[in-house]
Amino acid sequence: MGTETAESNVMLELAAEAFQARNFELAAEIYECQLRHFSDPATQVEVLLRRADALALGGRLSEAFEIYQKASKLKRLRPAQLENLTECLLGSIRSKEGLGAHENQEHDTTSSSVYGAFTCRICLGFLYEPVNLPCGHTYCRKCLDREKERPLVCKQCKDSTKLCDVHDYRMNVVLCNLLAKWFPSQVQAVRLRHEGNALYAEKNLEAALEKYDEAIQLAPRDHLLFSNRSQINSSLKNCEAALSDAEMACRLQPLWLKGHLRKAQALTILRKSEEALTEYLFCIALEPESKMAKCEAQKDCKRNDSVMSPVESQSSFSVADAPGAKPPCCEDQGKVKYFSQEYQPPAFDTSCLLKRKLGMEEEDKGGSFERSCKNMKQDTTSTVPKAATATWCSVPSDLIDPCDLECSLCMRLFYEPVTTPCGHTFCLKCLERCLDHNSQCPLCKERLSEYLAQRKYSKTPLLEGLIDNYLLEELVERRKVHEEEIAELSNLNKNVPIFVCTMAFPTVPCPLHIFEPCYRLMIRRCMETGTKQFGMCITDSIKGFADYGCILEIRNVEFFADGRSVVDTVGKRRFRVIEQHQCDGYNTADIEYLEDKKVEGEGYAALLSLHDAVYNQSFTWFNSLKPEQKERITGHFGPMPDKEPEPQVSPSGPSWCWWLLAVLPLEGRAQLLFLAMTSLRERLVGIRRVLSFMSCGRAR
Repeated sequence: MGTETAESNVMLELAAEAFQARNFELAAEIYECQLRHFSDPATQVEVLLRRADALALGGRLSEAFEIYQKASKLKRLRPAQLENLTECLLGSIRSKEGLGAHENQEHDTTSSSVYGAFTCRICLGFLYEPVNLPCGHTYCRKCLDREKERPLVCKQCKDSTKLCDVHDYRMNVVLCNLLAKWFPSQVQAVRLRHEGNALYAEKNLEAALEKYDEAIQLAPRDHLLFSNRSQINSSLKNCEAALSDAEMACRLQPLWLKGHLRKAQALTILRKSEEALTEYLFCIALEPESKMAKCEAQKDCKRNDSVMSPVESQSSFSVADAPGAKPPCCEDQGKVKYFSQEYQPPAFDTSCLLKRKLGMEEEDKGGSFERSCKNMKQDTTSTVPKAATATWCSVPSDLIDPCDLECSLCMRLFYEPVTTPCGHTFCLKCLERCLDHNSQCPLCKERLSEYLAQRKYSKTPLLEGLIDNYLLEELVERRKVHEEEIAELSNLNKNVPIFVCTMAFPTVPCPLHIFEPCYRLMIRRCMETGTKQFGMCITDSIKGFADYGCILEIRNVEFFADGRSVVDTVGKRRFRVIEQHQCDGYNTADIEYLEDKKVEGEGYAALLSLHDAVYNQSFTWFNSLKPEQKERITGHFGPMPDKEPEPQVSPSGPSWCWWLLAVLPLEGRAQLLFLAMTSLRERLVGIRRVLSFMSCGRAR
């Protein structure tokens, strides 16, 4: 006997290993063979459950149901012992209904909405009083109002935003006008829905029902209206009407959790417990974390006899029965609050959903249950016209007017539209130009100081999508104009931006403090075009700015909250001004670049000797300065560059020459003469004269 027990234990360990390796067929066969070796009921139940789990995970659900039923006859089963079966059923439903992983459900459900672009991703209903978050995405104002007491995570980009005061976020004026023009009936229907919700909260159910009847006449394909009217009918004890409305909501939105919850509730009221349980299980397949589905299914199970031990009763109640509580009809979100704020639903094990089913004596109950789940989606969608959920909200072509989507600043079609907190929309570049001059909204004059400080100009995807869908030809032309403007601004020979300020030299750093609006625009354009370059010239009392200058390259820009910036630049190439112009408040010029004329033969040897001599003279002069002077110079211009072995490699000559000219105490006009020279020899001779003059003056 002991030997047989030892052998059985070895076989059970082997079965467990096969189960762990997902060889469920082998595990089920071993457990079946070992049943005859155990006479103890508790051990028999354990082996039966293991075999049933193996059959369920192996896809043989009908056989698994039979084994679970045999185990339940020997001993009442705990809900936790049916966890594997529950997960198998949920997985089966997900695969049959084409449902993805849980983390993708919210996106999939939303993307299938009947409204498409005009859907609020919080309530899954038609956009009403649209408001843009800082990330640019659009939601109903009332939906944001309900979320204002807690951190809101954008349903589309997952950006976390704390809505301290929803009134700070104004309605998008352009979108409000478009929706009112394109969908007047739907806008009126949503308005009636909110009026009905207010009446429902006041317990005026008949008046609320009238509002919803009127709304459905205007918008017969709005799933949210049918779902909420189902709740009103339930409260009025119109059970059949409640079920009919819930079924219509499911037909319009087959993968919408709230619609199936409404249907399950109506079925429960009508005492169709079997169908209700199936709906609740489908709800859990749609949203595994749905506390409402789990708790209501638990209560549905408790109302029926079962061969398993009953779960301890929990005191829960519907909001409809709670005086003063907000009715679920007024909850337009995808997740519905059915419990009072004081009540917290208990932890729930999904396995208890099967309690009543496994208590059935009929042998075919497992198969019928599986078939009911399999055919659920077909039942809910069979009567929905295909066009009903796809084309009804298409915008009539005669209502599409490009003028409705024009920027009020440039009077052209929106390009990269951005919506401010006050609800007005502008082209991104237009808004930035306005904020360069004034931190107020160009239309309503509301202060946008914080908006400017954040410098987070997020585009409005909804408006971009509408333009792309309905005004494609106009958008192509608008984009072409924009690209031509960028190409013109990118030309570093014609209409080159000119900063009229100080003297700049090749290879020498030139930090700048930008505060004037015209230069803010100039610097931003240099960054946007990708050139990151502009010209620097000193002023000229007659011409406006000098005939010679140096191209500066932007290495870094640091912006401040008030719009000012510090720009780190370095000199690149010298140029001569051919013709002066102006653009949007700053100077531009057509230019030609300067290069030193190279010397060869005998002249090169003399140039090299002169170069070495002047460098040594310059090095001696710099080292003769006081330590504080040297420290101040190196702090601003950097250390003196080393002597280059080949002075004619660069088209502008040795970098140490330009560093020295920037350091020497010369007037701008004198420095300009050196900048304009195209002969390295003349430049070296001039530097030597300046150093000799300074040495003589110091000696005296």
